[in-house]
Amino acid sequence: MSADTASANPFSPRLIAGIVAMGVVAFIALWVLIAFGPQLSDGSGDTSGRNTGHALSRAAPGYAGIVDLAERAGAHVEILRKNEIPYYDDYSQLVVLTPTHRTRQAEIAELLSKAGGSPVLLVLPKWHTATLPGQEVKPGWAGFGAPASAPERLLPEDRFGKISIQIEDAQAGRTSAWLAGRSVPLALPEDVQTIAGDGLDILAEGPGGRAILARAGDGDVYILADPDLINNFAFADRDRARAAAALLDALAEDADAQGLAFDVTLNGLGGGRSLLRFAFVPPFIGITLCLIAAFLFALWQAWARFGPALKPARAIPVSKAALIANSADLIKQAGRELEGAPAYVASLRAAIARRLHAPGGLDAAETDAWIDRHLPRGGNLFSALAARLTRARNNHEFLADAQALHDIRKDLIRDS
Repeated sequence: MSADTASANPFSPRLIAGIVAMGVVAFIALWVLIAFGPQLSDGSGDTSGRNTGHALSRAAPGYAGIVDLAERAGAHVEILRKNEIPYYDDYSQLVVLTPTHRTRQAEIAELLSKAGGSPVLLVLPKWHTATLPGQEVKPGWAGFGAPASAPERLLPEDRFGKISIQIEDAQAGRTSAWLAGRSVPLALPEDVQTIAGDGLDILAEGPGGRAILARAGDGDVYILADPDLINNFAFADRDRARAAAALLDALAEDADAQGLAFDVTLNGLGGGRSLLRFAFVPPFIGITLCLIAAFLFALWQAWARFGPALKPARAIPVSKAALIANSADLIKQAGRELEGAPAYVASLRAAIARRLHAPGGLDAAETDAWIDRHLPRGGNLFSALAARLTRARNNHEFLADAQALHDIRKDLIRDS
């Protein structure tokens, strides 16, 4: 193996950068999908048999057909995914609730209380769907279905009174509903589900004088007992589909509504409050973007430095100047500056005497007098400054005399 091959980098920087970038994007996308999963789901592929009767389902008990038809006809259609019904000052909409057999009475009561005066159409459930063992069901289909009357406990008794719900064994036929001041023909399916109660105003009568369509006593809530009048099952036949569209249009006209709003929270497709979802919606989306940008900048800085990494310097530099500076700093911290005066004078005296070749055998006083004879007249004397330096009372006096002695040394021996 050659030296070039052994020293070559086995990893491509561009490849590693691409892998890291894809990992970051996938991580962010994962959290976005976790946050908005319930809202992004359309529920059309549910074949479990537990949740097929809602506005997004294309199975027979669902209502995707009437929703699509209303949108194609130019009506304003809204899907409510929050447990709150919006109210508009200049706009009214007919809120369609599609509960299941497992819906609790308190959930319906809560939505009715939040309607805020908006008209409500309550469509009762009728079908139980399931998949048989070994049965392959097409995506969006409901599998096997069996009619089952809605539980009477579904409707709040304090608002609707005592309610009786049952399925009548009858042949398919026709009836009519009185809505918006006119008669609206209805195509009845087999096994019609009907409702009866003292507080109900019958708008469409079924077998046995019981109501297929009724209005509650307060007048802002409609109850459709049989969902087969408007669900996808009705769209299997052209006449029944036409009757379903006419019924929904007449209901909106009777309620003076300009649009439709289908609730899916009762079917488990709502988007409840979530701290994770708050991170991706205003006003917190700005903070999230700033955090993502900071993370990307930190990643970029780690990937490509701005120059080589700085190496820490030595705590004590290696040189004579550093040694002198460290020694002086220790003397200063100890507060012993004035005590160094005799040693400083002795070092200057010895340096001058050695460079000027002073006679041997002289003591300190004789050496100072010999140095004074080599100084120009009228200037400071070395002996006077040396005596005054040893008697300095503060750092200011000490520094002034020490500087003067240093100047004499520099003038006499011609060095720094």
